[in-house]
Amino acid sequence: MSGSAPRRLGEDGRDEELGAALRRATAMLAEAGVPSPRADAELLAEHLLGCGLGRLRALAVMGAPVPDGFWDLVAERAKRVPLQHLTGKAPFRHLVLSVGPGVFVPRPETETLVSLALEWIAAQPGLAGTAGSPVVVDLGTGSGAIAASIAAECPTASVHAVELSELAHAWAARNVALPEVGGRVRLVLGDLRTALPELDGAVDVVVSNPPYIPAGMVPREPEAAEHDPELALYGGGEEGLELPFAAISSAARLLRPGGFFAIEHAEVQASVLAARLRADPHWTDVASHRDLNGLPRATTAVRNGVPRVEELGP
Repeated sequence: MSGSAPRRLGEDGRDEELGAALRRATAMLAEAGVPSPRADAELLAEHLLGCGLGRLRALAVMGAPVPDGFWDLVAERAKRVPLQHLTGKAPFRHLVLSVGPGVFVPRPETETLVSLALEWIAAQPGLAGTAGSPVVVDLGTGSGAIAASIAAECPTASVHAVELSELAHAWAARNVALPEVGGRVRLVLGDLRTALPELDGAVDVVVSNPPYIPAGMVPREPEAAEHDPELALYGGGEEGLELPFAAISSAARLLRPGGFFAIEHAEVQASVLAARLRADPHWTDVASHRDLNGLPRATTAVRNGVPRVEELGP
């Protein structure tokens, strides 16, 4: 006998209609603590039916049947398996990315990094427009969300993305191959601490959303705590700052004088990272930026023309 969930029947004994199923699924997900139960129920049904929200709601009003597999997906979502793992897709800015086990699911807050990079490029006379060819590096690309979005939205850019995890690298390879990206992302399997030495001093923009959660701070959401890979979550050290500090160091190595750096971090790390950058003569114009929830989520800086110590010689 199959392990699938049994069919749901209405009060009259007939197969349950879509509208009633969506209401029942919403109640189940709400009881399981899912933050957006109605939206998730609809998205699971949309995924199975291959339609948009408007069509789904029309089908529900018309009394359409429940799509096969719906209750199996609802049961998994009630266990707090990420919605994106169940559908295999994660929207990010103008792209729909492929995601699944082994890769960090991109969050809307990270879209801020893309906006900061694109706005800076657009403000540079030598880089903006069709004549410019900005060189961009994404350190710790994960699913490839940032790199793919910058390449898609800035067609003149040459984008390089680095990822250490082989699983995440495989997902990123699928996403940078999207038609909208146009083959403009070079994806490298490697460590953000030492990556791309051939580009030292030649990069216009470095962006990074490195792992930054402190070791003892387990994420509250089961979707993150149980399903996001640890390699993508924990930044190293008691405060989770080892990898953010490493990203700063690599950015200083990679950027040309006047180049732009943007990094995502936890809100509690904003002041520490800003102080670190301001205390380093390699950086100027340090600024903090708030996310969609009004929290300090990103910090930017401009690479100063002061040479690094190793550049000074004996």
